[in-house]
Amino acid sequence: MSNSSNAVANGLAGAGGGIIAQIITYPLQTVNTRQQTERIAKKGLRNSHGNLPTSKQLPPGTLRQILQVIRTEGWGGLYSGLKPSLFGTAASQGIYYYFYQVFKNKAVAIAAAHRDKGRGDGTVGMFSWLLVAAIAGSLNVLFTNPIWVLVTRMQTHTQAERKIMEARREAILMEGTESGLIDSTLQEKLAELDSEKPRPYGTLHAACEVYNEAGITGFWKGIVPTLIMVCNPSIQFMIYESSLKHLRAKRATNKQGSTNVAAWEVFLLGAIAKLGATVSTYPLLVVKSRLQAKQEIGGNISLRYSGTLDAIIKMIRYEGLPGFYKGMSTKMVQSVFAASVLFMVKEELVKAYMLLAHKSQKVIYSLKK
Repeated sequence: MSNSSNAVANGLAGAGGGIIAQIITYPLQTVNTRQQTERIAKKGLRNSHGNLPTSKQLPPGTLRQILQVIRTEGWGGLYSGLKPSLFGTAASQGIYYYFYQVFKNKAVAIAAAHRDKGRGDGTVGMFSWLLVAAIAGSLNVLFTNPIWVLVTRMQTHTQAERKIMEARREAILMEGTESGLIDSTLQEKLAELDSEKPRPYGTLHAACEVYNEAGITGFWKGIVPTLIMVCNPSIQFMIYESSLKHLRAKRATNKQGSTNVAAWEVFLLGAIAKLGATVSTYPLLVVKSRLQAKQEIGGNISLRYSGTLDAIIKMIRYEGLPGFYKGMSTKMVQSVFAASVLFMVKEELVKAYMLLAHKSQKVIYSLKK
């Protein structure tokens, strides 16, 4: 198989594996995004800037949150933004794996050329793998960030609307207290507020909301932490490629015949690789989600971020370092399982493609005879 067809095969296989992994783990991703964007004031901080919850008002655990979403929003609540997310996953994995394979082929060719000149043993080093993954990741981020802004908005829309309704309820109660409204009038206003039906909110609504808030640049919110997070797949693929290379080399040394790696071994290697990458870059993911989600309404300055640095400073000031690791356990389960499924499906699809291509070449060769 040629280098170009190999890159296409990896791109298509990555897209297919990414879609399957996304569908399976999407409910966890939705809950995790809501956990990341939930503000919790650090212990001992006076709540003088608004409605920032305290540590005594911690949200329920992941399982309870999933059940709560099902009870209040139905199963559809767990899959808010699934359509653009699937498109984004296919685009992200396809773009990433395509460019990764393209630059990987170039790195292998350069290493081979150096070997022919008497420099090195012809293998690609750790730094080269890291650089290849970083370039592919950066191109992927620049192309697909608008999609993930919309997905984050759709995943957190119900959460944001609930906070807006709570703020309106508090305003009515405060108005009633200050102006001395009679109970019947106050109850009528509260009943009118409760009777309001949630507005439909789809991909187009999210896109219009983002554009009305910040114009075209709004679709690239969170781009700075996202670009820095390119080191996540870089670390992930460095661990994966190195582990896979070590495993195959070990089998070749032990003379076990075939150096093929089984699906369960790829699954395990993918899980280990993603685990290490997720732990090291999670705080950036939280900052990205905060920037891409709908900014809080009202005068609470602790809940509004003007940019990446502003978000980091306010999170440290109002929530402390634990704020950067909110939903970490949920993300680890979701990421590790999704990455494991993705790698396993991708490798099997590439094998199937190569087998089909080999059989096609044999048929064409036999016909030429």
